[in-house]
Amino acid sequence: MARGLAQTLQELPPRLLACLPPETAHDLAIRLIPLAPRSRQAERPRLRTTIAGIDLAHPLGLAAGFDKDARAAEGLLRQGFAFVEVGTVTIRPQPGNPKPRLFRLAADRAIINRMGFNNRGIEAMAARLEDRPRTGVTGINIGINKDSTDPARDYAVAAARVLPLADYLTVNVSSPNTPGLRDLQAEKALGTVLDAVLEARRNAGLAKPVFLKVAPDLDDRSADAITETAISRGIDGIIATNTTIARPSDLRSPERTEQGGLSGRPLKAPATRLLQRMARRAAGRLAFIGVGGIASGADAYEKILNGASALQLYTAFVYAGPAIIARVLDELEDCLVKDGHADLASAIGAGL
Repeated sequence: MARGLAQTLQELPPRLLACLPPETAHDLAIRLIPLAPRSRQAERPRLRTTIAGIDLAHPLGLAAGFDKDARAAEGLLRQGFAFVEVGTVTIRPQPGNPKPRLFRLAADRAIINRMGFNNRGIEAMAARLEDRPRTGVTGINIGINKDSTDPARDYAVAAARVLPLADYLTVNVSSPNTPGLRDLQAEKALGTVLDAVLEARRNAGLAKPVFLKVAPDLDDRSADAITETAISRGIDGIIATNTTIARPSDLRSPERTEQGGLSGRPLKAPATRLLQRMARRAAGRLAFIGVGGIASGADAYEKILNGASALQLYTAFVYAGPAIIARVLDELEDCLVKDGHADLASAIGAGL
């Protein structure tokens, strides 16, 4: 029975979920994943990694946005992810943007979303996480409500509430679906936000890593300024990147004109370029998680060579289901062996 359920879950994306409206399919996946038995991942000593002091069995995690309310975190960890990032969560519940707000670009292996930080609020998430068994690494991604008038305060309140429940914290100032949010990436505003979050961490007496998630649409000057601000403020690392507002000219899907953030295959090149620039600038002073367009071991390896110590999936997981985890890890290990790397650590940043 358990084996049958696991096989069914593996086959759901191509067989059933793709036939449903995108948001309906997503909600169904969130309900089913906690019911699935553990996927037994092979031990991969070559792929062990450390990110901001957190030891991981391998570098592959799940990006924020999939499990906004931490309803399936434990189930997702059981499917083989080394870590899962839940959220984005805000201090007050909010419904998000009007539907439809999630679109498959199947011909492009991409997704456009304009969800708008729909979530049940920080207290609902905290109650759920307080009751969960601690079986793996869970990060929490925090944002601000659409009607926020004091972003720094709201980020600080959110940080103080969830830091005791998180293995790491991510400050999201880069979603394109909350008006004005990306303005917080400007140097002065960003410094104010990060100072408030780090003060909340000091007051909590918790040495949990803090990451900053950035947009892929930054120009070089902004990317350099953000890197230096992150270093000067003393945060632990950067997640590169969030979704893009750009629309490459070669997109083929009819949904390509929808507004929102684009993720998946078309995001890989710009996200990797930004990762490379920021990692070069940081020169070892920050840790990096690479996100955007990873669908194979070669994609993952490219992020590693360009400075990422850990990685996150989103769109490829939506299209391929849990089976992609082992496939990416197997292919990544093959890449390391082919290039003569004894372990992942020796490959990190080797392309910079």
